[in-house]
Amino acid sequence: MKKPPLIPVNVAIFIGLPLAALILVPFWGIYHGYDSFQWLWALAFLYLNGMSITGGYHRLWAHKSYQAHPALKWFFALWGAGALQNSILIWASDHRRHHRFVDDNELDPYSAGRGLWFSHIGWMLRDYDSNEQDFNNAQDLMRDPVVMFQHNHYVALTVLMNVGMPLLLGLWHGDIIGTVLLVGLLRLVINHHVTFFINSLAHYWGKRPYTESNSARDNGFLAFLTYGEGYHNYHHIFQTDYRNGIRWWHWDPTKWMINLCSRVGLASSLTRVPDFKIQRAILDTEFQRARIQLDEGDASESLRATLEREYQLFTESINQWTALQAERYERTKGQLGEALEEQKQHLQQKWEQASLRTRFKALEYSLKMQRKRLHLLMEQVQLHQAQAA
Repeated sequence: MKKPPLIPVNVAIFIGLPLAALILVPFWGIYHGYDSFQWLWALAFLYLNGMSITGGYHRLWAHKSYQAHPALKWFFALWGAGALQNSILIWASDHRRHHRFVDDNELDPYSAGRGLWFSHIGWMLRDYDSNEQDFNNAQDLMRDPVVMFQHNHYVALTVLMNVGMPLLLGLWHGDIIGTVLLVGLLRLVINHHVTFFINSLAHYWGKRPYTESNSARDNGFLAFLTYGEGYHNYHHIFQTDYRNGIRWWHWDPTKWMINLCSRVGLASSLTRVPDFKIQRAILDTEFQRARIQLDEGDASESLRATLEREYQLFTESINQWTALQAERYERTKGQLGEALEEQKQHLQQKWEQASLRTRFKALEYSLKMQRKRLHLLMEQVQLHQAQAA
């Protein structure tokens, strides 16, 4: 089958610039050298561009995981243009299609099913049908004046950030060539490829604790390189969460930035998936794996019965949680529709809310304990299989 034609501009950007960096950056380093000023500004630009993509393009605009003050939007729009990954509108529209059709080789713009090279960079080099722009999934973004201003003036903004800013820094510092090579060229190439790792490596390398319904994987090393985006298996099942790394020890500077912005009034309405839903996803995946392992290992009926009892308990916990959510919703709706209440009623409501929280916590704890029992059960299965061998 004949391949679509190459896109010359994209080939120049994504093939030509890395080759130029590979030759020119070491050459100037040997001939003239670089100093700490240039390295520090290159690192600063790298993070400003990268986190404008992760915090702005991705979590704010593509997934609406929080709301941002106009000042923060303009910041992301400007520095995001400096990342040279297309406008917010095009980037977010492509990304929404990726989530909707993940791993579909015809509809996912950068499907991992078409290979590591394709999902990393190949999809941008040729005029594939899956790259055809369709903004029907981004009507909300087309009503955002910041998004549309950046989209309509994207070329000017990206030239300003990638050429104008490094030139000004070089003039200030007294070394235009060295500053442009580090802050302009090398920084841009690195920023491109660490971002592209999420489309490629994060669908091949890592673990899938939350779902096996798609190829996305969690990888702590990639998270370190990509400002927290490497917890990709979690993200694909809970895409509206403003966090990718959900535990406090997970390296996710983007979530820390968003959280800090919320504390100073620049962000609000941060979406956070309840821990119970997270535990439910983990357990559901582990039950699926356990059933497969029991089937493959010809396990005893007693082990199968134990697994099914645990699954029934799991189902009951889910039903209780759903009922509690409905109860909390009804109470909240009732409270909003009432006028100011007497102190006695207020205290009664506080007690009921505390009771609900306690019951939610108990359900979360029950799922955690069930995970431990499931792990013990699988150890018994493995022991049984070893003895049978």
